[in-house]
Amino acid sequence: MVPILEMRGITKTFPGVKALDNVTLAVMPGEIHALVGENGAGKSTLMKVLSGVYPHGSYDGEILFEGQPARFQGIHDSEAKGIIIIHQELALVPLLSIAENIFLGNEITRHGMIDWPETFRRTGALLKKVGLNEAPQARIDSLGVGKQQLVEIAKALSKKVKLLILDEPTAALQENDSATLLNLLLEFKAQGITSILISHKLNEISRVADRLTVLRDGATVSGMERSDITEARIIHDMVGRDMANRYPHRAPEIGETLLTVNDWCVFHPVHPDRQVITNACLSVKRGEVVGIAGLMGAGRTEFAMSLFGRSWGQKISGAVTLGGKQVELMNVPQAIRAGLAYVTEDRKALGLILDESILRNTSMANLQGVSSGGVIDANRERKVAEDYREVLGTRTPSVFQKTVNLSGGNQQKVVLAKWLFTDPQVLILDEPTRGIDVGAKFEIYSIVNQLAGQGRGVILISSEMPELLGMCDRIYVMNKGTFVGELTKEEASQERIMEIIMSAETSWPEHAKAGSV
Repeated sequence: MVPILEMRGITKTFPGVKALDNVTLAVMPGEIHALVGENGAGKSTLMKVLSGVYPHGSYDGEILFEGQPARFQGIHDSEAKGIIIIHQELALVPLLSIAENIFLGNEITRHGMIDWPETFRRTGALLKKVGLNEAPQARIDSLGVGKQQLVEIAKALSKKVKLLILDEPTAALQENDSATLLNLLLEFKAQGITSILISHKLNEISRVADRLTVLRDGATVSGMERSDITEARIIHDMVGRDMANRYPHRAPEIGETLLTVNDWCVFHPVHPDRQVITNACLSVKRGEVVGIAGLMGAGRTEFAMSLFGRSWGQKISGAVTLGGKQVELMNVPQAIRAGLAYVTEDRKALGLILDESILRNTSMANLQGVSSGGVIDANRERKVAEDYREVLGTRTPSVFQKTVNLSGGNQQKVVLAKWLFTDPQVLILDEPTRGIDVGAKFEIYSIVNQLAGQGRGVILISSEMPELLGMCDRIYVMNKGTFVGELTKEEASQERIMEIIMSAETSWPEHAKAGSV
């Protein structure tokens, strides 16, 4: 069988860096081909070469698509051939409808005007094909992330896709939404559509991939047939060594209670009669890693952000005690002074200033720590950034490098450095390993253990249940804006967590469901 796609000897160089070094990739018609590697391995660069983002002539090597030379000068050239990429950061316009987003730039017209009846008809057919039960007129900002992913796929299908490339499509999804998307890929395979799946979730790759290619340091390391694919082998080829354990050993020394939250209630900022967090109670001890589990929309991030003072004028009630003292947390500066730090789930939009240096990002939350008389001491600021680079093992040639040029794992280390410089007693980590490869995850987990070992308290919010089970000493289960269960490490399992969530879901009063998150 002739490959639908061949990339031969692809080499791409940026100033001072060889991002791709003689990479080869062959994808067969109708297969799901996984492309894996650590952050910075070259996966996204390779797909940008393929799609024409990096046009023909800006790289060395040859691309063949359906047996013909492909010399794309831009994204429109590749899309015209049926190569469609869905990026990790969704490219949807929130205030437009599903139909408007699907046909944006590719409008259906009649006599020079948009044919809305035909647009809605075709949108409905596409939504049915991807299993999304929403009206074509529904606005994107009314949909959850899982449904937005399906809209992106419907948009790809509207362009007569032959090769669908998905870059971390399940990174922000809960298990149920991830399963829906993977099942959809299998359906597309049955229809003859070829897919390339880029993912750090090795269990998903093992489930759906027919073949697999591993990149490391910009080069092709190995290829595997389905019969050879195992998580252990993928990890070995990705990181260049065996990893016997996915989570570092924890020997916690848990002390006295450090943080207590009692009867925490939060109301919606736009709809003040709608309660998003209801009577939440939580405690964290010194040296303890406490997890928060829950399905998407359960209110975990809303709880964390309101606790950290990001209230946007919301009505909030309840009591918080930190370090034996009752504290007010009405805004972020108050939360920082009280000893809280919050590592956001969206490091690129909310955690970092990407066009600023590592140095500036490290110091921004504690400028007084590098200032004298209201003036920043450049030498002190540099020393702080250098010290945290060394302590956290951030891979960068200089603290003056822009943060946008770092891999996901190293960006996350810069976010951690920023908050560690404020010397917090309690760190709230919201999806701290989202979009990070398995090797970098282990490094982040080791840092979390070190922080707990220093007597700090850690709250870990994660959509990956194995991560919670592997890292946490206790786990709270959240549903519809309230904590519905609490499990010790010995009691916790994926099945038990889901039992608690489903039990709360079926017993939840109808009036509460209507006003929930």
